[in-house]
Amino acid sequence: MKKIRKHICFHGRVQGVGFRYTAITAAESIGVTGWVKNERDGTVTMEIQGSEEQIDHVLQILNEDRYIRIRSMDVQTIPVDESEKDFGVKFGGWF
Repeated sequence: MKKIRKHICFHGRVQGVGFRYTAITAAESIGVTGWVKNERDGTVTMEIQGSEEQIDHVLQILNEDRYIRIRSMDVQTIPVDESEKDFGVKFGGWF
């Protein structure tokens, strides 16, 4: 399994709808690492690391949620962080 890392900015109805909770639950069940954070501008930022298939599965779960409405995503592939061990909320943005 080739590990990759993506930085994703989600636009749409992504705050106040359980996005971070859903992302954490999905990430933990699938076995990816990274973090998710609300931003002041109403977007949600995520860095997620695992196989392409694992990342796609997390995104599919987010897209199928009945409250979350992802209008668009800005996606960048970035270097893998070998020291990362879990997935959680990153603080420092807007809560």
